[in-house]
This record gives sequence, C-alpha cells and structure tokens, in this order.
Amino acid sequence: MLSALAGLGPLRLSRSSWFALPFVLAALPLVFTRPGEPLATIVLGPLSLTVSGQGLQEFSTIALKSWVSVQAALLLSFTTRFADLVEGLRRLRLPRIMVAIIGFMYRYLAVLTDEATRLNRARASRSAVVAGRSGGSIAWRARVVGGMVGSLFIRSYERSERVYAAMQARGFEGEFRTLGGRSLTLPEWSALLVALAGLTLFVIAGQLWLPHP
Repeated sequence: MLSALAGLGPLRLSRSSWFALPFVLAALPLVFTRPGEPLATIVLGPLSLTVSGQGLQEFSTIALKSWVSVQAALLLSFTTRFADLVEGLRRLRLPRIMVAIIGFMYRYLAVLTDEATRLNRARASRSAVVAGRSGGSIAWRARVVGGMVGSLFIRSYERSERVYAAMQARGFEGEFRTLGGRSLTLPEWSALLVALAGLTLFVIAGQLWLPHP
C-alpha cells in the first residue's frame, strides 16, 4: 500500500526485497533444532529432521521481521534524496566518521563503476572474439579478472589519496558542511506519526503472538 501511495507501483518493493532471502535462510535450522511439539518429519537418506512448532514459529517471525525491515529501508531509499538521508543521519547523532563514509561511498560508486568500465573496455579491445565468444580458458579468464580487480584497487587507492589531499587543501575537517536543513512539514509529521503508530501495533501484536517463557 505504501509503495503504491509513493508512486513506486504495487510490486516494486516486493521484487527488490528478495535479495534478503539468503540471510533469512540462515535461520532455517531453527525449524529443526528448537524443542517443541513435532509437526512433521523429513527423511533425507540417513538423516531424519523433525519440524517443531516452536522452531517454525520462530523462523516465521524472523522471516517476517526481515522482510518488513528490508521493505521499509527500500521505501525510504526510493522516496528520499540521498542528501536528505545523510542529513537525517547527521541529525540522529550518528558518528561523524560513519556519516562521512556513507557520503563518500555514494559519491564515488559512480567513479568506481566508470573506472571498472574503462578496464573492461581495455580488456575487450585486447582480446580476440570469435563467434561472439572471447578466447582463453576459465583459469586464464580468472587470472585476467584478478588482475583487473587488483588494478582497480590500486587506481582507487591512488585516486582517493589525491582527492583527500585536495579536500584537505580546501579545509576539509572530516565532516561535510551544509547550509542548514529544513524543518518537517505537517504532512511529513503526520506520516511519521502514522508510521510510529503502525510500528507500535506491530510490536504489540508480535509480543502477544509469541509465547512467553
């Protein structure tokens, strides 16, 4: 619903949140290791796994929390300018070094991408292509890719030293200076209160659903 209200389409957040699936699968062993009422038994050759109700409930809770958290983070990043995100982190009193690293990471991703594209173009111009496929064995291609990664690291390190020296010459002290942020408008305060109320209801529902020891 929030995705549709933000003009992102009803399925964009759901499609983008699938990258969190491998991290959710890390909690899958809870289904078989937690003590509780047995629900089913899965036999895999000599291995017999028992699905417990407690483990299934805990895994479902972790999966739901992870999915909601990823969707909330994606919704925030899709609907908020990066400069506003950095300013929000600064106002939340995050460490200055962390805010600076996040700002540099975003600004120089495009630089690294351009550098990697140039390296890949140079490799392609030096490789013969027959019937749409480049020559060389898999081991040879792995060595070439490893050399490209090493070259990209060295170029990135050298460029970062030059950029840092230039920033120090201009008076950089470890924090980006801004002309001042803006205050929240009434619709933004309303949206914030609605989000906090929804989060509170979600926490209360989770506490009532989970059994207490």
